[in-house]
This record gives sequence, C-alpha cells and structure tokens, in this order.
Amino acid sequence: MNPYILAILLLGLGLGTTITFASSHWLLAWMGLEMNTLAIIPLMAQHHHPRAIEATTKYFLTQAAAAATLLFASVTNAWLTGQWEIQQITHPLPSTMITLALALKIGLAPLHAWLPEVLQGLDLTTGLILSTWQKLAPFALILQIQPSNSTLLIILGLTSTLIGGWGGLNQTQLRKILAYSSIAHLGWMILVLQFSPSITLLTLLTYLVMTFSTFLLFKLNKATNINTLATSWSKAPALTALTPLILLSLGGLPPLTGFMPKWLILQELTKQGLAPTATLAALSALLSLYFYLRLSYAMSLTISPNNLTGTTPWRFPSTQLTYPLATSTAMTIWLLPLTPGISGLLTP
Repeated sequence: MNPYILAILLLGLGLGTTITFASSHWLLAWMGLEMNTLAIIPLMAQHHHPRAIEATTKYFLTQAAAAATLLFASVTNAWLTGQWEIQQITHPLPSTMITLALALKIGLAPLHAWLPEVLQGLDLTTGLILSTWQKLAPFALILQIQPSNSTLLIILGLTSTLIGGWGGLNQTQLRKILAYSSIAHLGWMILVLQFSPSITLLTLLTYLVMTFSTFLLFKLNKATNINTLATSWSKAPALTALTPLILLSLGGLPPLTGFMPKWLILQELTKQGLAPTATLAALSALLSLYFYLRLSYAMSLTISPNNLTGTTPWRFPSTQLTYPLATSTAMTIWLLPLTPGISGLLTP
C-alpha cells in the first residue's frame, strides 16, 4: 500500500477514536465511530484475497448495523427526554439499545459471531488493530453511559466469558483462538463495569498489552495455525522459551501480569455479594487456560516432526522491530508485583 494512503488511513483511525473520546454529543460520537470503521476497511481489504474481502464485507455490515442501532437509540433518547448528552441516558429503552449496539461493535457474546470469522480473514497486523485500537472508542462510550441495566451487563459479561472459553477449545487457527480470547477478556471487563470502572480500565490496559505481545509474537514467527508454531524453536529459541509465559499471562495464571485484573475483578464481585457470578467467571477462565496451555505445549514442548509436511520453512531475516515486542513481553510477564500500588491508584 502507498505510504501516503496508509498514513491518511492511520490518521483517520486515530482521529475517529479521538473524536469519540472527546465528544459529549451522540451525533459526534456516532461520527467518530463511523470514521473509525471507514478508515480500517481499506486496511482490511488491502490483500486482494477472497478471505480478506469476505472478512471486510462482514465487518462493514455488522458495524453499519451497530452504528444504525446506536443512531436510532440516540434519536429515540432525544425524542423521549430532549437530551443529546452522552451522560444523560435516563430512559431504559435507549439505554438498553445503546448497550446492545456497542456490544455488537466490540464483539461481546451473544453478538460475537462476526469477530472470529472477520479476524480469520485478516493478516496479523490488521488483526492486531482490530483487536486493540478498534475496541477503545466503543468502550469509552460504554464507560461514559454507565448502563443502568445491571442484569443485562452481567448476562453479557458471563455469556462472553463462557463462549470465549468454549469457542476457543476446538480451534487450530491462531487468529480464531485470539478472537475467542478477546471475547472472554471483554466479558471480564463488562462484568465489573458497573461496580468499579477503574478496574475495567485496568483490565482493558492489561488486555491491550498482552494481546499486543501475542500478535507480534505470531507475526515474528509468521504463524497462523498451531502446526506452524511447532517450527518456531528454530527461528527464535529465546522467544519460544518465553512464549508460554505470555500465553499463560493471557490465561490469567499467577504470578504473571494477567492474574492481576482477574484477581481484582473476582474480589470486587465477591464484595458486591455476587459470589455465584464470580465462581462462574473463575471456572470459565479454566476453559481459556486450556487452549493457552495447548498453544504453549505445541510451541515449546514439542519438536516438529521430521517429515515433508513438518519441514522447517525457508526463513528470510525478519524485518520486524523487536523493541516493541521486548517491552510488551516484559510488561506481560512482570507487572503483578505492582498490584498494591496500582490498586492504591484505583481507589478514590
């Protein structure tokens, strides 16, 4: 892609998200979301491949449906209450519709079906943008409206953690596994949103760092399925040794960074008298942990078979910068000891 066009599209992505962040009016927020969608579509379709075009079409249709629902709900809210302010959603009907529209935008279960299919059709770089940056603007809106329907949020959160765990169990494609991982993490964030927005924000930040590490790792190894991972030991042995720690941090295993948000969320849910919800969420984390362990096993504990299909592919020197991966890997593995300081910052 022409570097000037790429720069314009990336600036459009940044501008769309910034407009949504800064807006207090529903029309402006909707405009930012639309700019975001329109800026990423050429990036998704840049590889002229049927899978990429199919993924782009699916993404466009779901995002257009979500944006139309969001606009309809905000107009309904203005009609019922006379307010266009984002934080003045008082009527339950537009509040529920907006929550569901934003859930469809970020891929929360049961409105998640588009996300694994779309991510599977993209390359890893665009997949990284879709899994991280594209979640920020809708999440900012969810945090601002603080949906009053607490039952809906808990149902969305629990369904997402369970489907994110179950869906990833039977997958062999890494991008689909990362899509289900994204659904599960978003479920954890939504569960605690109404009780502690600061913990939700912390969970979102740790999710962004861990997902960034994982995508860069797979990109460095040029891996798109589990079988390809088995040949990574000959490409980057030190990184292959660290990979299980990155994946288990995504799974939320102590003493790694990923354990911190899960710990704080379970603690908060228990404080709010939602012990059954916390128990179900903790059990669903075991499902996610299983497929992360499966990836770790395939990558670090097995050696690729010495036959024609398992032959180590020809490798050109990698042109990918390693500093971002090194920084995000260190943050993915070692931030748990900072939990007391971070939780001290979170408490008002």
